[in-house]
Amino acid sequence: MNPFTRTDIPIEVIRRLDLSKVPKGTMRRFWLHLISDGMGMPVHVPVIVARGRKDGPVLGITAAIRGNEINGIPLIQRLFQEISLDDLAGVVVGIPVINIPSLLIKERNFIDGADLNRVMPGRADGSNSQVYAFRLVDRVIRYFDYLLDLHTASFGRVNAHYIRADLDDPICREMAILQNAQVIVHNLPSDGSLRGAADSLGIYAITLEVGSPHTFHKGFIRSGLTGIYNLLRQLQMTEGAIELPEARPYICKNSYWIYSDSGGILTVAPNVGELVYAGETIATLRDIFGDVIKEYTSPENGIVIGKSVDPINQTGGRIIHLGVLGS
Repeated sequence: MNPFTRTDIPIEVIRRLDLSKVPKGTMRRFWLHLISDGMGMPVHVPVIVARGRKDGPVLGITAAIRGNEINGIPLIQRLFQEISLDDLAGVVVGIPVINIPSLLIKERNFIDGADLNRVMPGRADGSNSQVYAFRLVDRVIRYFDYLLDLHTASFGRVNAHYIRADLDDPICREMAILQNAQVIVHNLPSDGSLRGAADSLGIYAITLEVGSPHTFHKGFIRSGLTGIYNLLRQLQMTEGAIELPEARPYICKNSYWIYSDSGGILTVAPNVGELVYAGETIATLRDIFGDVIKEYTSPENGIVIGKSVDPINQTGGRIIHLGVLGS
């Protein structure tokens, strides 16, 4: 029986992931006790472990490091519903929600106001977010060989299906290409992110940006699953054919946001995944009477990786995330 159809399976509370205690050919669920709240009650992070009957690498898949980035939750659930332990070589570890405190209050940042994906690998004696980050990395992430970290856009924005990866590393580059994304952006893992913390431990890691905040996108979930299965097959953890689309992803040598220099009501013209060209109008800003304040143009050729969908745009607000094409 698939463990996801059961409600009576005991879930062990742990303080550190010990994969040696998961027998081959089994799936286990754990509550990882990281911190305690203001009443002294434990804060538990859900961890799912599938260990195949054969030896192989350890692949970790994490989601919701920010409280509004939930699109990876059903993706991880689906994977563990479908995965065959008889055919699996190695271990797959899923963490459907990293940032439990923020998820429960539907906030992006951690409870101390910090972005949890900017304080990695944290500190054992630091702030709330730093301790949480340190214990997460020290007690579970460090045991991975490979990491897929699932993200979404932030409030008021939408993303293409795209990957952040160190494309100078051939293994990370291959991991990225296997994900069936629209866009792959070369991005060094040195920005306090979970990917950066994993990289510093010798773990091959990429970031998957999939969809919008606080919602589930079925299409992105399906394509995300295909990418994960591609990686499992490439790592010889499962058998089967790798499925790549006919259209190759756009490779970007870098990317950056274009910001407004005035406030008003913003309309962004191109859709995510569209090519734009230098001098092309990308957005129009109007005042409250509907008169045009300014039109914004693309400073160079590129592809729209993300865009603002919030029409109320203050000075310094984001317009589009522009990817600069190049290998």
